[in-house]
Amino acid sequence: MTLVTATKRSAQGAPGADGGRRPVDHGAWFLVLPALIPILVLSVGPLLYGILLAFTDAQSGRTRSTQWIGTLNFQDLLHDTLFWESFRIGLVWAVGVTVPQFLLALGLALLLNQDLKLRWLARALAIIPWAMPEVVVGVMWRLVYSPDAGVLNETLRDLGLGDGRDWLSGLGTALPAVIVVGVWAGMPQTTVALLAGLQNTPRELHEAAAMDGAGAWRRFRTVTWPALRPVAFAITALNFIWNFNSFALVYVLTSGGPGGRTRLPMLFAYEEAFRYGQFGYAAAMGCVMVALISVLLALFLVGRLRGGDDT
Repeated sequence: MTLVTATKRSAQGAPGADGGRRPVDHGAWFLVLPALIPILVLSVGPLLYGILLAFTDAQSGRTRSTQWIGTLNFQDLLHDTLFWESFRIGLVWAVGVTVPQFLLALGLALLLNQDLKLRWLARALAIIPWAMPEVVVGVMWRLVYSPDAGVLNETLRDLGLGDGRDWLSGLGTALPAVIVVGVWAGMPQTTVALLAGLQNTPRELHEAAAMDGAGAWRRFRTVTWPALRPVAFAITALNFIWNFNSFALVYVLTSGGPGGRTRLPMLFAYEEAFRYGQFGYAAAMGCVMVALISVLLALFLVGRLRGGDDT
């Protein structure tokens, strides 16, 4: 079969149920446009514009002309120690939030999957942090960490464990304190995803394993985890991306302080763009972050998939 013949046949459509050729409905594109246009305008368009901006010296100010400078912004980033320090902090933040978030959510999902009294109420309460905007969560936890009348310091004083401290302003406590908030705020969606995976696991498998004398841990390792693993890997990868790209929560809590100890890459890029007016340089930061996180995520997924194939 020649290429021309194959092309003609493919253009005529796929075989129908009666063996005839089914014509291609080009009008179906009009049904896709309402969903495709917002994606192109609000996602693909800004992404391409940001990549283009990274190769210019764009700065704030209407009267200043923008010049094409090639890879100069990326060359400057290679020697920007503040940016790479913020990238390191971002990785610590992303891993420090994602791992406890998954472990706690897994335990909570296993608990909520049991036949408990008022289980519906417990499930509703478990997703309350998910329903709260990040700004509200940040303001609430600032009150909890308040050095003067915060709930945490008042509790420590009542227990005789000290006079309290300024958790969000201490060089050694700011990042751990923010990580705790990130875990609390992001755990509900992980719990919901894992709970859905648990409910899709056939109960007959657990009953058969129990009849064979398998304990709770063995049933989890041989029945629950293999069924839950695809959901777990997917939600872990998504959580890592979401956490690394966090902005509002950390901005409300610390604004990147003290001394840059909680300055995530997104905060650093925001300051370069909207505080110092270096739009081109900030766009280059965004491109580098997207590229590096994509590589790390690809390595993680490849490693996990290979590990899954070997088990």
